[in-house]
Amino acid sequence: MPFPLRFTALLGVLLCTALPAAHAGELMITWPADWEVQALPPAADSHNLRQRAVKNDANGDPLMVMELTQTTLAPEHQVNMDAVLLQMRKTLQKNFANGGYQSACNKIHDSTLGGLKALQTTCKITQNGNHVITQTLVAATQGSSAYALSYAGPAEGYKANEAEVNGIRASLQLSQP
Repeated sequence: MPFPLRFTALLGVLLCTALPAAHAGELMITWPADWEVQALPPAADSHNLRQRAVKNDANGDPLMVMELTQTTLAPEHQVNMDAVLLQMRKTLQKNFANGGYQSACNKIHDSTLGGLKALQTTCKITQNGNHVITQTLVAATQGSSAYALSYAGPAEGYKANEAEVNGIRASLQLSQP
């Protein structure tokens, strides 16, 4: 089933609201050839980086949208990663609820992101009892940088591309600015 346009727009809004504002900068991800890298508008703060790409099906409908944000932390700032990921999850759930969707997320649990210790949660989005979107949120810190990764797709697209996304995650070379 093709990914309806309204879901595409909703995913774009949710990816933007679930992650801190930033701009595209140096390459942080080597995207596979069949992913379309999207241009992102620059933000005023040059200490942040953001990259987004979409994998489309043969009809041009999104199968997966993936976005990574790197934010420079203030010196000596200690990040409560549980609170950060919880806030990202609450924002995602609120935005979906405002669009008439229901969401259920699994418990925040340990994970990895580009070799770093991370926290993760995955949310199943439904409408009228039908599973329509799956979205995963991942957050990690290293030194003076915080990283937030979000990826989402229609139920079938997410499942079909999960192994490739995990490969992208594992290949990340996360470095401080």
